[in-house]
Amino acid sequence: MYKSTPPTAPGTPTGTGTFTGDPIDTPYGTVQVAATLTRGRITSIRVLQAPDRSGRDQQIASYALPRLSQEAIGAQSAHIDAVSGASYTSEGYIQSLQSALDQVHD
Repeated sequence: MYKSTPPTAPGTPTGTGTFTGDPIDTPYGTVQVAATLTRGRITSIRVLQAPDRSGRDQQIASYALPRLSQEAIGAQSAHIDAVSGASYTSEGYIQSLQSALDQVHD
């Protein structure tokens, strides 16, 4: 029996693979992520670079980046809110993720 693939909404990516975002410099260090998509859905996000210029930067990144990844996977986009107290890290994360998602082609 033939099963058809459900239609995809216009503008929805249908790509599969891992897409590496641009490295984004912040006042506290570089943020870079790679997003893995399966049939256009974000299935995981790996942080490749995180702010680490000081112990405080590492501490902020260690709580903010997992939250940002969880939120982005839930939202299935880079249109997410910044983590309070980690605005620069959040902005770098969002920009890197968006650049990764921009690489996805049908």
